[in-house]
Formats: sequence, structure tokens, C-alpha cells
Amino acid sequence: MRTAAAIFPYLAFDPRSRVPFYKQIYDGYREAILAGRLRRGQRLPSTRALAAELKISRLPVLNAFEQLLHEGYLEGKAGAGTFVRDSIPDELSKPLVVKDGRTKVRRIAAAAFVSEGIGPFRVSLPALDRFPREIWGRLVARHGKRLPIELMAYGDPAGHAPLREAIASYVRAARAVNCEAAQVLIVSGSQMALQLCALALLKPGDSVFIEDPGYPGARDALQVSGAKVIPVQVDSEGIDVARIASQRKRARVAYVTPSHQYPLGVSMTASRRLELLDWARRTQSWILEDDYDSEYRYASRPLGALQGMDTSDRVIYIGTFSKVLFPALRVGYMIIPPDLVGSFVRLRESLDIFSPTLYQLVLTDFLNEGHFARHLRRMRSVYHGRRDAMVHSLEKHLGSTLEPYNTDAGLHLSGFLPRGIEDREVVRRAAQAGVVATALSSCYAGEHRRSGLILGFGGASERRIQAAASMLARVIESLRFR
Repeated sequence: MRTAAAIFPYLAFDPRSRVPFYKQIYDGYREAILAGRLRRGQRLPSTRALAAELKISRLPVLNAFEQLLHEGYLEGKAGAGTFVRDSIPDELSKPLVVKDGRTKVRRIAAAAFVSEGIGPFRVSLPALDRFPREIWGRLVARHGKRLPIELMAYGDPAGHAPLREAIASYVRAARAVNCEAAQVLIVSGSQMALQLCALALLKPGDSVFIEDPGYPGARDALQVSGAKVIPVQVDSEGIDVARIASQRKRARVAYVTPSHQYPLGVSMTASRRLELLDWARRTQSWILEDDYDSEYRYASRPLGALQGMDTSDRVIYIGTFSKVLFPALRVGYMIIPPDLVGSFVRLRESLDIFSPTLYQLVLTDFLNEGHFARHLRRMRSVYHGRRDAMVHSLEKHLGSTLEPYNTDAGLHLSGFLPRGIEDREVVRRAAQAGVVATALSSCYAGEHRRSGLILGFGGASERRIQAAASMLARVIESLRFR
């Protein structure tokens, strides 16, 4: 049986508009469905045909369609194409509300945020399409239906005890961390962990060493205390510890990402690690080790944590489940030196009392029943394939224009741009097509900045990576020869 030819709906599409192409397509299709111009069950044109009709790259069309599929407006039928969904959920099918001459959508602006958040090259985004949602859903239902009364009350500020045990077992075995469950503190992600460190360890005027380039979120969190941030250059061996040791003024804290430096991707060498630990011991300073995505290495087995080499209890270890599971989970953890546990727990309680219990229960089972380990094994293969697709696509479309700096680990890679090309302008233009790259220059705190791009590959399929790389090449070429 042949399906009827798809009709191109009217879209208020303006290629000169500052609104990203994918957002214009998404909004146009959604409004056409809600207004009844596209009826339930109606077949849509292919993404390739629509891109040709609009005279644009196929990538923003793919992004718009994937978002509409994800939200339940469309459905794909194998061998037949893409159709308006027969049964649109009630909360999606409500009409647009017009008030005071301005159009408002009942579901506010969440769709736009989600679209930007899952675009290709989005940094720190895992493969959400490969997460075992059915298993996770069963665990949520298990605990949601049988939640004991005592677990509906206020919880332990340090976290659910069985989860702390499970995390301690995991980091001891997988990351060579030296700890007991009593040292584990559950937090709502690594950003809260950094804020706690700033509150507990720093006061106005204190000095903090940070990697340069480095993670801007750490810089922002540590500056909240009024501390002075001192950027220290990163080279192929990690942070320059000799420069740290040469500083006359003692710093209270050094923040590092030794297993997979953000954003350049290098791993701190063993000699540098020992030098940094020796500096902390001699000066009685603290090291904040952010181990944000160390589970994924493609050239060797995962490296052991810096904390496991520490014999003086000077390292505070920070981990998160945002990259290995999904960001919306908002569960992270800290491994605190024994003498600091009490003060950190009190500060953690002062921020928001305790972490939600339900997800802690679910995550405990996810770890203890082996689902987490199986997921990690599967994802290493998936990310390896996506990493290879990224490297090959950049080589094909960009050649020496954007040469990856390090591709051994993690869910992103960085590359430097030729002199004269402003990375922020590349990012702005790429966003018009739904590609969410990050400017490398935004990660520098010092005066010396290099123009480049940070490109995530974890959250996009190999096909989308290839299309995004082609589009990015066109953006960069247009800036080179303008």
C-alpha cells in the first residue's frame, strides 16, 4: 500500500531572522498541528525534502523533527515516514492562548530550552536515547508504591545510608578511591559540591588556584566566597604545579580535573600528581578533585583517582551521576576527609536540608542490582563509536581548520581555531542551525586566551554528528573568507 504524498505546510520561516532555524520549524509545525492545519495521522514531508524546500541545511530540520517526536506531536512509522500523532496527549493539544495581543503558550518556554539543551555538540550531555528508562521506571514505581512512612519524613542530610554504602563500594573498586561510607556526602550535583567547598574552606581574600583554561562553573562557585581566583596554565601534563609551588602567598585551595582535564582533555601525569599532593601536604592546603566523566576512556583503562594517592587527607573528591546517567537526576556525591565530615554535613543541611529520598532509593537499587555496571559497559562502546564519528567527521569536513587536541577520554573534545576567527561568533552562527557548540575562550580566566571550540559527542547519534560537522565547516569557512 502506497502512502499519499506529503504536503508542505505553510511555515512562517525567515532565513534572515535571529530566531534559530530549528526553532522556527519546530514552532511552525507545532502551531500547525494545534491549529488543525495539520490533521492527526497526516503524513509529513521528509526532512531532506523540507530542507530542500526551505533551502537550508538538513540539520535544523532533523533537530526540529526529533524534538516534535520526543514531545509526542509526531510519530515515525517504519518504511512509511513521519506522521502527525493519532493521539496527542491532552496537555499538548490545548490551543494557544492569546492575551493582550501577545501569544502565550500554555506549556511556557520549556520546549525551546529542551531543544537547545539536546542539540548536537552540546557539552556534558550523555546518550539519553540509550538510557534504560524501562528499568529505571520499574525501580521508581517499586519505591513510589511502597515508600515506607519513615522515608516520607525528613532524611539524613548526609544522604541515604545504603546509597552512601553503594557509592563507597563503587569508587573504591572503579576509581581506587580510599574511603568509607561515612565519608560520602550526597549532594544535588557537582555544582553544589563546589559551593559547599567554598563555604567550608574559603573566606574573603583567600587565594584559590584553578586550571586555565578550566571549568567556568567551578570558577563561579569558588568566587562566591569572596576568594581570589588565580589561573594556572595547563599543558600536556595537566596543571603547572611548579607555578603553584612558586607562588609566595599560600593558597587555601587548588581545583583540578586530573583524570580528564576540562576542557582540553589531558590527563595529569603521575609525577605532577605527586608534586601537587606534596604541595598540599607542605602548605596544609586543600585539593578539590572534580572527577566528572572519568568512566569513559578509549585509549586505556580508566585512570585511578588522585584521592587514592593522597596519604595526608588533603583531597576532597567530587563525583556526579549527571554524565553517566542523566543530568535531570541531580545526584552527585563528595568524599570528604574524616576531619571535615561534620562541618560539611552541617553546611549541606543549611542549604536545602537533604536530598530527595525517592531518587536516592532508586539509585541505590540501580547500583546494587548491577544495572549501573551493565549500563557503563554498553555506553563505553556507544561513546567510542560516537567519538570515532566525531574525529572522522572533523577530519573530513574541517581538515586542519579544527584539529582535535585530545580524544582519549570523556564525552567531548576541544580544538583550536585559526588565528583571526572568533570562536564566540562561530558559536553564535552555529546556534542558528541548532548546533550547540561552546567557545573555548569562555573557559579562560587569565589574559591569555585561545580561540577554539568545545564539542560534545555523547548526546548525538553518529548521523547527527556527521551532519553537524558539515554545517560547522560551512560556518567557519564563511568567517575565514568574509
